[in-house]
Amino acid sequence: MPWIRRDITLRPRPRGFHLITGEIVEAVPELRAVRVGLAHLFIRHTSASLTLNENASPDVRRDFETWFNAAVPEQFGGWTHTLEGPDDMPAHIKASLLGPSLTLPVADGRLDLGTWQGVYLCEHRDAGGPRSLTVTINGDTGTGG
Repeated sequence: MPWIRRDITLRPRPRGFHLITGEIVEAVPELRAVRVGLAHLFIRHTSASLTLNENASPDVRRDFETWFNAAVPEQFGGWTHTLEGPDDMPAHIKASLLGPSLTLPVADGRLDLGTWQGVYLCEHRDAGGPRSLTVTINGDTGTGG
């Protein structure tokens, strides 16, 4: 199977942790042909990030946001990078803590996640705007590729 690369633009979302697994799967129909492989997800931003976690309870996403806001407060008082607003430097730090990418297994035409796992867009700005992801997939389709 040749390498597949897709760019996805996610609609703007408010600050918080948002499940995007379904959007990714929908945007990459070639995924359904992969018997076994890997999908690499990369967000091309420095104030948003990706993570994998609980996909059922919205409380988990709210608790993530609460913890990150307490751990990296806007009112820290020591930020020097402030030209883009009080949420910008904290957003950069939060994005660095979580990271810009995930590598996920693919099996039988789907992301091979655990029962309660989902991919989160972690939006760390109040108004971050649309977010761009690159999805790269390689694997065996069982057709000699």
